[in-house]
Formats: sequence, structure tokens, C-alpha cells
Amino acid sequence: MDAIDRAILRELQADGRLTNQELAARVGLTPSPCLRRVRQLEEDGVIRGYRAVVDPTALGRGFEVFASVEVHRDRDSVAAFESQVQRIPDVIEAYRLYGAPGSLLRIAVADSEAFERFWTDKLIALPGVSDVNSQMIMKRIKSPEGLPID
Repeated sequence: MDAIDRAILRELQADGRLTNQELAARVGLTPSPCLRRVRQLEEDGVIRGYRAVVDPTALGRGFEVFASVEVHRDRDSVAAFESQVQRIPDVIEAYRLYGAPGSLLRIAVADSEAFERFWTDKLIALPGVSDVNSQMIMKRIKSPEGLPID
């Protein structure tokens, strides 16, 4: 990957809707080689997809919470927990962590009451869950839309 590929990635992270002509002009290429590079980045799995970044409040999911979740440390419990988490739309990100806690979930619901229902009806009922610690997000300072391209 060279400096032009990195420039292409930076531009597409900033605006994934750029036309090939606009992208080519921004990175100093003609359209044909620019398109070849983008396609190669896609084929190599460097560019994994394109998506819209949606405002959670507009969808009635403006109340976001991080939940640190401890799961019994046996293979079956972890597998069952992870399988169930993937099926819950309110969980918008999920990570298995080294050390404690074992998992971190980002949850988006309508409000505090909706989170309480989620906590009671779904979160603590997940397989293998032994402890949950929740932190409400006060303010988003930086979003994960893009990775640094050096």
C-alpha cells in the first residue's frame, strides 16, 4: 500500500459517496487508475464496505449505554452469550476483552426506562452472565467512523 492508496482511503472515509472522478481529482490520478486502485483495495479486503452513518436520536435510540459484562469463563457460556448478543438489535457494538470485564457492549435504546427494561428482560437473562456494570454516555466526543491512515 502506497501513499496514493492511503490518500484514497482517507478521502473515502471522509466521504464514501465521492464519484470516481471526484476521488481521482482529490488524490491526483486520472479516473481509470483510481478506479483500479479502489477495486483492488476492495478485493484485498482493505475496504470492507460502504454504509450510511445514521443519527441514533432520529431512530429513537438516542440513549446510549456501555455495559461491562462478566460471563462465566467456560467455552459453552461464552459461545452462547456471544451468539445471543449478535441477535439483539439494541446491542450496536460488542467486544470480548482481555481481562476483566470479559465483554463490553454498546447499547442504544430510546431512554432510561427502555434501558431498564432491556437490562431486566434481556441483558441479565443472557446465558452465562454473572455481573453487569453500566455507564450512560453523557456526550460523544469522538466517533469511530474512520481509522487513522498513515
